Amino acid sequence: MLYQAKIIGTGSYLPSKILTNHDLEKMVETSDEWIFTRTGMRERRIAGENEFTSDMGLEAARSALQRAQITPEEVDCILVTTSTPDYQTISTACMIQHGLGAIKASAMDIQAACSGYVYGVCTAKSFIESGMYKNVLVVASEKLSSIVNYKDRTTCVLFGDGASACVVSREKKDGFLIRSMRLGADGAHTSLGMVPAGGCRLPASAATVDKDLHYIQMHGSEIFKHAVRKMESACKECIDLANLTESDVSWLVPHQANMRIIEAMSKRFQIPMERVYLTIHKYGNTSASSVGIALDELICTQSLQPDTNILLTAFGFGLTWGAAILTYQKA
Repeated sequence: MLYQAKIIGTGSYLPSKILTNHDLEKMVETSDEWIFTRTGMRERRIAGENEFTSDMGLEAARSALQRAQITPEEVDCILVTTSTPDYQTISTACMIQHGLGAIKASAMDIQAACSGYVYGVCTAKSFIESGMYKNVLVVASEKLSSIVNYKDRTTCVLFGDGASACVVSREKKDGFLIRSMRLGADGAHTSLGMVPAGGCRLPASAATVDKDLHYIQMHGSEIFKHAVRKMESACKECIDLANLTESDVSWLVPHQANMRIIEAMSKRFQIPMERVYLTIHKYGNTSASSVGIALDELICTQSLQPDTNILLTAFGFGLTWGAAILTYQKA
């Protein structure tokens, strides 16, 4: 029997604390104008001291389940994509499974950096269409403030915290058909962005802490070059696989990393900026969760008609990238 995978519910969560560009001016040598003109960011959300990746993911997951109108007991699998897990040896997915009471669900984490939401949705689609599962919960959650060096002005202005989630299902409900997808990676460029210490190659020690090796390090200009090219390629392949043309794309929902990258993608696909959904100005780069947060806000704030086509795309450390076409359908 052939199954079709749909997103039947979305959710997101943002911490209440706001860190503005003016706040950052008091912390490092920077300015609101410098940050905004180079990134498009005005503010970002920061999780509380006792608020963790699993906590934020749990809130987003509950919202997605409520909108999908399914119970935790109906979830067959939980996929959590994050670069900031609560623990190194325990999957954050297991913690969210327990928090939800999803006692019948398998659970695992996916590490694809900023491409995580797209990777998670595509993995869920495969599980659904193979017939293995009926309902898969995808959660993307990040507490990036825990790995940001607030003395490094080149990185601390970029990142914020937050979570997003969606239910991917074969149930015949209103939702977004995952029409096509394309994922990619290139491990030859791992040095362009990473947290150097904390893994088995460079375990935590007094020396790694003293050298600030547990914080994000990145080469932004080089990542920019790869990001636009790789996302463009993945998007073109997705559009072709869906038998659509670029003019058929109703909305572009890109990773919210840098306004210049987003504008370049808009121009290359001739999608006017008013049809590019933006959250970068108020949330900054929330890594894996950013695409899902933007998608959730789009669905909640716009009146979407049947056959609306949404193009998702993301790029992250690894290097990883991906794209997917969603088409809104009534049951």
